[in-house]
Amino acid sequence: MPEVASHTDRAQQGTLRFPAHPIDGLAGTSFKHQHLPSILADEERRGGFFEVHAENYMGAGGPAHAALTRIREDYPVSLHGVCMSIGGPQPLDKDHLGRFAALVQRYEPALVSEHLAWSTHDTTYYNDLLPLPYTEASLRRVAEHIDEVQEAIGRPLLLENPSTYVVFKESTMSETAFIREIVKRTGCGLLLDINNVFVSATNQGFSALDYLSDYPLGRVAEIHLAGHAEQEDDEGDLLLIDSHDGPVADAVWKLFDIVIGWRGPVPTLIEWDSAIPEWSVLKREARAAQTILDRHAAVPRQEKLHACG
Repeated sequence: MPEVASHTDRAQQGTLRFPAHPIDGLAGTSFKHQHLPSILADEERRGGFFEVHAENYMGAGGPAHAALTRIREDYPVSLHGVCMSIGGPQPLDKDHLGRFAALVQRYEPALVSEHLAWSTHDTTYYNDLLPLPYTEASLRRVAEHIDEVQEAIGRPLLLENPSTYVVFKESTMSETAFIREIVKRTGCGLLLDINNVFVSATNQGFSALDYLSDYPLGRVAEIHLAGHAEQEDDEGDLLLIDSHDGPVADAVWKLFDIVIGWRGPVPTLIEWDSAIPEWSVLKREARAAQTILDRHAAVPRQEKLHACG
């Protein structure tokens, strides 16, 4: 992967267009355009960061870019891809990857991430982020795709763990073992979605804490928190859906507190993508996350970082 110039180097070269806001240990929220006036008018708005879905900004201009440019002047931004289909059997879409890389160059995000999932087949694009079997063949394919993305964007990519509703008989390794090996082969970072862990653990009947204890926390550079919906499956058993349409559940807050105690503070995002509430609601959720981050930053933590090799 090519060496990437630092913000200082680029500033000296006159190519830095946005300020390099710090992001370590901050809580942020999804950026929704309807919240822009409230954010700009909020006297307490300084601090935190915003995350956007890359695919919403792949046009050349317009209101979406105007709003994001205004936000980027005052805040760090996390760029989150949802359509790269890194886990898919097909080659990556070169045009899509090019547009993704152009956004990284345009907005200089503090964090760049994508999903351990697939969403395309031939010329069909699905609305869901679908799981994949954890096999050596999948491992090679995902590693190749991540290497290709990292080469294009000139920096490490953060890979997000999926929320799952089925498992594959073909799998020959656990999800955490698969993720550890991906990190080892590609040098990528990780985006730990704790709600996804809780959803998958509930749906499949395993321990979320056991999963997190086996997860390479030392490579985590961002955390996601979100709400989920409760349904019933065909047998009447509880089924959780990663819906992003409500506040973070108490059980997910508890897992977050434990993880930050192990890992130490990392940038943490509140995801809320449907049934969007007022800005004050998202701000309150981010404040709750920031309180936990600050509490753990103020005291020595018990070291429980996991090797990635």
